Amino acid sequence: MKFLDFYGDHFTRYLTETQIQTLKMLLWLLTVHKQVKIERLAACLPLPILYESRRKHLQRFLMLTALSLSLLWFPIIKSIINKEFKEGSCLLITLDRTQWKDKNVFVIAVIWKKRALPIYWQLFSKRGASKLDEQKALIRPVLRLLRKYELVLIGDREFHSVKLAHWLQEKAKRQPIFFTFRQKQGTNYKEKDQDFQKFSELGLVPGMKRFLTGV
Repeated sequence: MKFLDFYGDHFTRYLTETQIQTLKMLLWLLTVHKQVKIERLAACLPLPILYESRRKHLQRFLMLTALSLSLLWFPIIKSIINKEFKEGSCLLITLDRTQWKDKNVFVIAVIWKKRALPIYWQLFSKRGASKLDEQKALIRPVLRLLRKYELVLIGDREFHSVKLAHWLQEKAKRQPIFFTFRQKQGTNYKEKDQDFQKFSELGLVPGMKRFLTGV
């Protein structure tokens, strides 16, 4: 609960005292029971009311507009970043999508002390990879939030899109942004006055580096 105490000003700005107490209990339950099912959490919620009332209480709480990422989480994560990184310094930002059971979670995070601190995330109702518009929607708020920093975005092969690279280059005209996205070895590329060839034909092995320009 020290986390809530340390960032108390952010929470009291948008939540009532009763709602803050509910948040404390909910965080405690998540930590102890490692469950995200409403029914399980309601069964363990330490409130002297009937089970069904506890379940509805949690549902109403989780539907609060004040719990939106932009209102509640953005000020907190920005405060953490401002404390740990000097303004204008370089931040390593990761893009990742994880299929966890039936949940498709898309997350953008900042690397800090060998940990990834989530900045913004989305839950997809579909399975499979993200699309360009979805990637832009995840990245755009983070660029605005961290506009006073130099950013280096990294991602795996899901983010190999040339269109995404061009979009980030346009954004880099107003903010120092760099990026490196892993490419599939079957990707075709073409250098000036040469035929198309695949990355797999470069003859690269782990440990080797090659920088291609004008591709």
